[in-house]
Amino acid sequence: MQLSNEEDDYNLSISKFESMLKTNKVLFFDSEEFEEIILHYLDMGKATLAKKALKLGLDQHPKSTGLRLVQVEMLVFDNKLDLAEKLLQELYAIEPNNEEIYIQKANIYSKRDQHEKAVEFLKIALQHTEDFADVYNLIGMEYLFMDNLELAKENFIKCLEEDLEDQSALYNVVYCFEFLDQNLEAIAYLNKYINKNPYSEIAWHQMGRLYYDLKDYENAIRAFDYATLIDDEFLGAFMEKAKAYERLKKYDLAIESYNRTIALDDATSYALLRIGKCHERLGNTALALKYYNQTVHEDPLLDKGWIAITDFYLRQKNFQKALFFVNKALAIDNQNRLYWKRYASINKEMNFFEEAEFGFRKAVEFGDTALDTWLFWVDILQFLGEFDSAIQTLLQASEYFPEENEIEYRLAGLYFMIQDNTKAKFHLSNALRLKFDNYILIEDLFPVVWSKKIVQNYIDKHNNTNDTK
Repeated sequence: MQLSNEEDDYNLSISKFESMLKTNKVLFFDSEEFEEIILHYLDMGKATLAKKALKLGLDQHPKSTGLRLVQVEMLVFDNKLDLAEKLLQELYAIEPNNEEIYIQKANIYSKRDQHEKAVEFLKIALQHTEDFADVYNLIGMEYLFMDNLELAKENFIKCLEEDLEDQSALYNVVYCFEFLDQNLEAIAYLNKYINKNPYSEIAWHQMGRLYYDLKDYENAIRAFDYATLIDDEFLGAFMEKAKAYERLKKYDLAIESYNRTIALDDATSYALLRIGKCHERLGNTALALKYYNQTVHEDPLLDKGWIAITDFYLRQKNFQKALFFVNKALAIDNQNRLYWKRYASINKEMNFFEEAEFGFRKAVEFGDTALDTWLFWVDILQFLGEFDSAIQTLLQASEYFPEENEIEYRLAGLYFMIQDNTKAKFHLSNALRLKFDNYILIEDLFPVVWSKKIVQNYIDKHNNTNDTK
């Protein structure tokens, strides 16, 4: 009941202040009311109204330390650090034991990237404060800025010892443990924390995430279960639980959890996509297709959705449908290398080699540097009789894969095809050195070259040389 009265008073102060602004009548507020009004507008991002309230507040209470400290906070926010520092010196002369003075001094040094100095002032603030949790949290943040994760973690833990309910500190503790690659230690800490605060859905959720990262999916699900029992609308925990069920190949249970996230909020393209994947793995092809279609309808810019539906038809060997959907995807985003690679692969399957060559070229142009992309592209160029282009493409690929035998064998074959035997033998020698047994590539890809006596002799010579070593 008391809390309700406080809220009513707070709302009344805001209404009264806004009414005063509209009527231009000057009304009286005590200094604490002004502080609440100013902080209210700052929280809402209404800096102009906050400054107006501060000016009126200082007019009515020129000696209020609280209002002048709020003024300092606003000056720091506006990056007027020298002015803020000067005002703090005046306040220090009046109230040297006010912890907020040291906190604001620390804030100024933090803004100047002098984080060690900021910590010094925060440690002084600890000597004068009753709110130890808040100061430990601020010290932890300063150590985070300095990339000193151990000391940051230590101070966030101290913060939680003072205030178990500080969720930001709890998230930060787990972050520090994870950054330091201390997942098992983090789980041990969370177990201790949960013993003191068993109904913290955040702690259970974080524990589930840690177990998931350790690939301990059973324990992850157990932790997520507790999180969702405490808060049956904890969307993130249901989502993580669904992912863990997928890892365990319990696709029906995964679908159930994904559906719970949809019931809690509007359907997300990610949840729809995962439900589609689960149905496909269960052999429910019609349902899989339904959810893939819903995915691309929900978010046409999600490449994973278009890829899922295209790959679905590829697995069904329905190349016409696959091509239809990849063309729709390209109409939305024609600079997506994943789309172009599939466009190329589908056309290759349909024996549309010029279109396939164009697709692989575009995939590389937009950042696909995977080895198989280069090799598919080159093999099509060779099939089309574009030997010079194929050679230039392989030389480009060799910059990414300088010691790749499949590139060297192809270069050897192509140079033999254009009668440049010197370069051909150079690359064949490289290829045989890198992986001798793969010389069958010459036979498979270049039967005309394979039949040449010079090639057979060169391979035999290399083999004999290896035998004598």
